[in-house]
Amino acid sequence: MPNLIFWRRVLPLLAVVWLLGPAAASAKPPPPALFAMDTGTRDAAHSTLGEQLRLVKELGCAGFGGTLQDPAALPALLAKAAQAGTKLTTLYAGLDLSAAPTNVPANLAAAVAALRGQETILWLTVQNSKVAASAPAGDAVAVPVLRQLADLAAAAGIRVALYPHTGLWVERAEDAARLANAVNRPNLGATFNLCHWLKVDGRDLDATLRTVGARLMVATVNGADRDGQDWRHLIQPLGRGTYDVRPVMAALDRIGFTGPVGLQLYGVGGNAEENLRASLAAWRELGEGAGTGGR
Repeated sequence: MPNLIFWRRVLPLLAVVWLLGPAAASAKPPPPALFAMDTGTRDAAHSTLGEQLRLVKELGCAGFGGTLQDPAALPALLAKAAQAGTKLTTLYAGLDLSAAPTNVPANLAAAVAALRGQETILWLTVQNSKVAASAPAGDAVAVPVLRQLADLAAAAGIRVALYPHTGLWVERAEDAARLANAVNRPNLGATFNLCHWLKVDGRDLDATLRTVGARLMVATVNGADRDGQDWRHLIQPLGRGTYDVRPVMAALDRIGFTGPVGLQLYGVGGNAEENLRASLAAWRELGEGAGTGGR
């Protein structure tokens, strides 16, 4: 009798586990959050920062990617973002190592201080005109300064993601990953920018993302033409162009990327609201089709 009672209790539970098991196994994580970079939020109808932040919030973007101008203006930017009900996901800035500095530039140190306690990622391009693009010869100058910056950022509770940019020393995602590995700080990582990858490389996506691997902190996406050569063809609203972005999202998924994704609309022009709406609609389709999913 005790055995019969045991099985009467256990068998229904086993049936539930069996029924739910396949569904649970096939369930995919939600797509990463898509934030709007300020390269695509400004037009005649949205000329002020407040108007752009409200637009981003109203359309359902996960946040806003701003650009560092005057560090003293950052508290006002953060306040405006909070007032609009959105957040400053990234802050785009530049580091020029051409003069071989030994300390973090004052504007970057001030920006880190102003971002203390925020979730904002300091998004950093790195230039060094004294060495060729991607050349490891520049690492000796870069690593000490980046390590110092990462330590300042860690003390402020924020992260730093290196931003590969066509024509700069850190031009490829692999460059950013190489530096991040050399700096060896958990709060300093890399970015994968679809448009810059297409411009500079555009060949083996999986190999690039495997190289970046766990260092990947942010990604950017946009519509593009497969054989595009200039920015007019390499940066379009998401969902336009002949380049299929779905494999990009699948490749990001394969390396376990769950960080924020920025929408790159640099130079697109036209109506910002229409561009954002079209891109967000395409993003939702990407999420439905792939499980996860771009300066």
